[in-house]
Amino acid sequence: MMQVYHGSYIEITEIDLSKGKPNKDFGKGFYVTKFHKHAEAWAEIIGSKHDAKGVVSEFKFYERAFTDDVYKTLRFGGYNELWLDFIVLNRDKSTVEQQHDYDIVEGPVADDKVQNRIDQYLNGEISKDVFLNMLKYHEETHQICFCTRKSLQMIEPLQKTPTVKCVMISEQVIESLIIDFHLDAENAADKFYTSKTFTVLSDKSTGLYLKPWQEIYEMLKKECRKTKT
Repeated sequence: MMQVYHGSYIEITEIDLSKGKPNKDFGKGFYVTKFHKHAEAWAEIIGSKHDAKGVVSEFKFYERAFTDDVYKTLRFGGYNELWLDFIVLNRDKSTVEQQHDYDIVEGPVADDKVQNRIDQYLNGEISKDVFLNMLKYHEETHQICFCTRKSLQMIEPLQKTPTVKCVMISEQVIESLIIDFHLDAENAADKFYTSKTFTVLSDKSTGLYLKPWQEIYEMLKKECRKTKT
């Protein structure tokens, strides 16, 4: 488990991906960092834009997402050529459409100083090799982008507990789908995360997460049968 932080002008207790903006480093999504000071700095910036005091929200990130076949992930170990190409792809303002299908992406940040270098590279003022060489001594940065709804099962606010139960239920339901319907992990996850059953489970006010996972699985199967008829 990794403790991560999100800087904003308000406390974040429920993640709403629809509020994410396109053309960010790793595309549209919810961004966090393992560096508290960087989240604080961003909270101060965004807070001043909204005439409010910045707030840092703390989360738990379940790193097993990177080894779980259910999730499609991408990790950059540092500033490198693949990272640069991915940043340029996502920051292309000629389209607001998401340029990739990853659930979770982790890597360095293209901050203002780095962005200026990227502009120089795109304008042909410096080569790719020169750009990457300039970043060898850049301060270490870090960000994780949660890009899809199902990826949010791997992150939860520190002050909340229902999400832990939801994650456990989701894993058991998906495993049962794989066994009973002979699905691969990705298709089983998609079937569950796009279902009405999952929508109700995700709404903490319904209290469905307090039910046995077997009961929730039966709800899902009943929903699937109705969809076919």
